[in-house]
Amino acid sequence: MSKFTDYNFKGLKALVRVDFNVPLDANFNITDDNRMAATIPTIKKILADGGSVILMSHFGRP
Repeated sequence: MSKFTDYNFKGLKALVRVDFNVPLDANFNITDDNRMAATIPTIKKILADGGSVILMSHFGRP
């Protein structure tokens, strides 16, 4: 089975489902951005290969 890191995204569009359902304080400031930070390597890999990234997420209950 091939791994994500072995795939080349050159010229392709990648739809990436991300979990950006992050905790907020009373002023709607993000209190923990670990989930967002965890997606950066994936986004960078696709862009470095020459692909385009489309992020798909939701906030709160679906």
